[in-house]
Amino acid sequence: MLDLFDLTGKVALVTGASKGLGKALAVGLAKAGADLALCARNPDDLETARGEVGKYGSRVEHFTLDVLDAQKVQETTEAVLQTFGRIDILVNNAGINIRKPVLELTEDDWDRVLSTNLKGYFLMARAVVPDMIKRKKGKVINMASILGAVGLENQLPYASSKGGVIQMTKVMALEWARHHINVNAIGPTYFETPLVATLRGDPERFRFINERTPMGRWGQPEELEGTVIFLASTASDFITGQTIFVDGGWTAW
Repeated sequence: MLDLFDLTGKVALVTGASKGLGKALAVGLAKAGADLALCARNPDDLETARGEVGKYGSRVEHFTLDVLDAQKVQETTEAVLQTFGRIDILVNNAGINIRKPVLELTEDDWDRVLSTNLKGYFLMARAVVPDMIKRKKGKVINMASILGAVGLENQLPYASSKGGVIQMTKVMALEWARHHINVNAIGPTYFETPLVATLRGDPERFRFINERTPMGRWGQPEELEGTVIFLASTASDFITGQTIFVDGGWTAW
């Protein structure tokens, strides 16, 4: 049974992999045996992440990448293919958030969030998936959010982008199913990472999130490992176009 979840010999490319949930996803895939291509903008953070992910015995390489640079996306994809020979798993994770009331948002705020969280995923998939189609096999995992399904104040561009990710996942799944490529999404709630330290340190916000979550707490990064391993493995070969919410019950209300 455990062979269903074994990723030994598989190659996974993870964007936004230098910290936070991206690094946690990479660690989970490495624990299951996958080799990792870590991609992010900051080379120093990438080097640190490479050391942490590499502790689990997998081959780990890192590539500096801005997912909004279409040429760089293509060049990096080619470099990963040359380095590893193939890409079996693409994890679209790189993203940003700007929290402001709707009437205080600027056009630049909107464009930055929507471009990074949606266009970046599109550019990565467009570069990586053709090789998967040639090999008639592949897994694409897009990071969505509970905010793609529920509303929350001060989250307009982020929630809009993550709702778009859920729809993007469905369309990609429909187009690529005939090529035996699975496309699914993970929708996390609030997880304790350095990127949300400000929210975590706000007593009112911290209390609201705990009370709003049926399980009464925030998620821990390692609690995403099982979901990403499942979606990357043969155990999920007949699942496509779906979003799995890892949210302590938030979206069950």
